[in-house]
Amino acid sequence: MNKLIFRKFSLDILNFFLLSSLCITFIIWIIQAVNFLDLVSDDGHSLGIYFYYVSLNFPKIFSKTIIFIFFLSIFYIINKYDSSNELIVFWTNGIKRIHLINFIFRFSVFFLILQLLLNVFIVPKSQNLARNFIKESNIDFLPKLISEKKFINVVQNLTIFVEEYMKGGELKKIYINEKIDKEKSKIIVADSGKIIKKSDKYILRLYDGGITNINIDKTFAINFSETDYDLSNFSTKTVTVTKIQEIDTKILFLCVKDLLLNEKIDENKYIINSEIKMCNNRTVKSIIEELYKRIIMPFYTLIISLVGASLLINPKSNFFFKSHKLNIFLIGCAVIILSQISLNYFFISNLSNYFILLLPLILVAFFYLFLSIVSNFKLNLL
Repeated sequence: MNKLIFRKFSLDILNFFLLSSLCITFIIWIIQAVNFLDLVSDDGHSLGIYFYYVSLNFPKIFSKTIIFIFFLSIFYIINKYDSSNELIVFWTNGIKRIHLINFIFRFSVFFLILQLLLNVFIVPKSQNLARNFIKESNIDFLPKLISEKKFINVVQNLTIFVEEYMKGGELKKIYINEKIDKEKSKIIVADSGKIIKKSDKYILRLYDGGITNINIDKTFAINFSETDYDLSNFSTKTVTVTKIQEIDTKILFLCVKDLLLNEKIDENKYIINSEIKMCNNRTVKSIIEELYKRIIMPFYTLIISLVGASLLINPKSNFFFKSHKLNIFLIGCAVIILSQISLNYFFISNLSNYFILLLPLILVAFFYLFLSIVSNFKLNLL
C-alpha cells in the first residue's frame, strides 16, 4: 500500500513538472527564437538553418529552468495534498513525515542527475553543433535580401549595391566592393547580372563591366564581357568564434590543468569534430566559473527539495501559520538566487572558494537536520 501511495505522489510531481517545464521552456524558447530572427533578416541564412539553430537552444533553456520548476512542482503538489486532506492517507498508513521527506530527497536525486547530464554533456554539445552549423552554412538567403538602391552588407568584407532588381533575379547597374585584407580590396561594376544557383551555391553572373584591384602600392583594372562572382567564398557576419559554454567539459578540465601548471596549452589535445577548441586567451577564472555552473549548481536541487518538503511541517503558532507557505516559497526562491550569485564570491580568497564549493552540502545537511529534528520530536515551531 505504501508503495502505491509513494508512486502516486511521485507521478503527480513528475506530471506537474513535465507540463510546467514544457510550457515555461517553450515560452522562453519562443522569445529567444524571435531574438534570433536577425539570422535571416540581417545575416542572410535560410529559414531551415534558422529553425535548426534555434531548436538546438532548447536543451540549454530547459537546463536553466529545472531547479525552479522542480521546486514549484514539490510546492504545488504538497500544498494540493494538504488542501484536499490527502496527506492524511500518509499518516493513517503509518508513514511518518520524515519518511515522506526522505522520499522527496531521494526523488530529487533523479532531477540532480538529469541536470548534470544536461549541463555536462548535452548542452555544450548542442551549443557547439549550433555554432558549427551556422559557421559552415551557406548564405543561401542572400538573393532575397538584395534590394534596389540599397547597400547590402550581410556578409563579412562584402558590400553589394544594385540599381534595379528585376523579376527572375536579373540585376541592373551592379556595384560590388570586396575587402580582401587590410591593404587590398576589389571593386567590381557591371551593367547587368543575374543570380544563379549552381551546386547548391549562389553565384552572380555579371555582364559588361570591369574589375579594379586596389592595394597600398598600385591599382590596376581589367574589363570583362562576362564573369562569374562566387558568393560561397564569403562567411556570415554571425559570430562563429567558439564560446566557453560550447566547449566540451573534458576539454575544460584539461585546460584548467594546463593553465594551473603554467604549461603551454597543446591545441592538438583539444580537437573535437575537427575544430580546435582554443583554450589560449582564456583565464583560469572563466573556465572554473563555467565548470562551477555545470557541476556544482545542480546540487542546489537537493536543497530545493528539502525546502519544498518543509511544507509538511506546520508551525503551531497562529501568527507564523498564516504566512508559513509564503515563507517557504520565499526561502526556496532565495536558495535559487543564492545558487546564481554565489559564483560572484569565487576567487576572493582560498577560504571563500572552499566555502562556495561546500555550501550546497552545508545547506543540505542543515535543512535535513532541521527537518529531522522537527518531524521526529514534534517541536513547537515558533
